[in-house]
Order: sequence, then C-alpha cells, then structure tokens
Amino acid sequence: MFELFRTGALIVATITTGLMAGLFYAYACSVMPGLGRADDRTFVSAMQQINVAIVNGWFLIIFLGALGFTALAAALHLPAGGRGALPWIAAGLVLYVVALGTTIGLNRSGWLTSSQGIARRIWGWLAGRASGHRWV
Repeated sequence: MFELFRTGALIVATITTGLMAGLFYAYACSVMPGLGRADDRTFVSAMQQINVAIVNGWFLIIFLGALGFTALAAALHLPAGGRGALPWIAAGLVLYVVALGTTIGLNRSGWLTSSQGIARRIWGWLAGRASGHRWV
C-alpha cells in the first residue's frame, strides 16, 4: 500500500511539474516574443492582464500542486527502498522552488502587476528594456 502512495505522489508530481514546464515553455516561445514586438505600453498592459487572468483555481492547483506533490514524493521516498529516485526528486524540487521563487519574486516586485504609479515603473523598466531586456 505504501508503494502505491509513493508511486502515485511521484506520478502526480511529474504531471503537475510537466504542466508548469509546458506553461513556461509556451510563454518563452510565444507570449514573450509576441509581446516583445509590441510597443512598451502595450507590453506592460498585456502582462498586467495576463497576470490577472492566469490566477485562477486550475492554475493554482497546478502551480502549487507541483511543489506540494514533489515535496510529498520526496518525503515518501526517504525510507529504504525508495532512495534510488530521491536525488532526482530532490533536484526537481529544488529547481522548481527556484522557478517558483523567480516567478513570485518578479510578480510581487510590482513591475508588471500593479497599476499604482505605473508611469514611474514603466519608464524605469523601459530603461532596462531599451538595452535588450532579459525576458524577450
């Protein structure tokens, strides 16, 4: 029975992490290059709207589920018999935490999500974008 829970947690962790990787990939291949072709105000406005629209129940289940199920899979693989997969699960967990921290950190910084003082943020941000911003 324990093996069933361990395997189930690993399968769900793999699926949720894969879905998030697909979302990140779709952004990198389509959304960001497309927005990179837009003027600066359109870019910022579109990202604000995307950030509002994406925060929904389905997204949060996957976004936070990848973290929770990967941590659960790691915990369930700690006992003897499951340690062969543990280094890979731990590596996946650490890398997802880095991706999660980066995503949350950029959104919480207010660069693209807040409409308060947007003009000041846009012009400060444009200075970075004009020199070849790292996201597009």
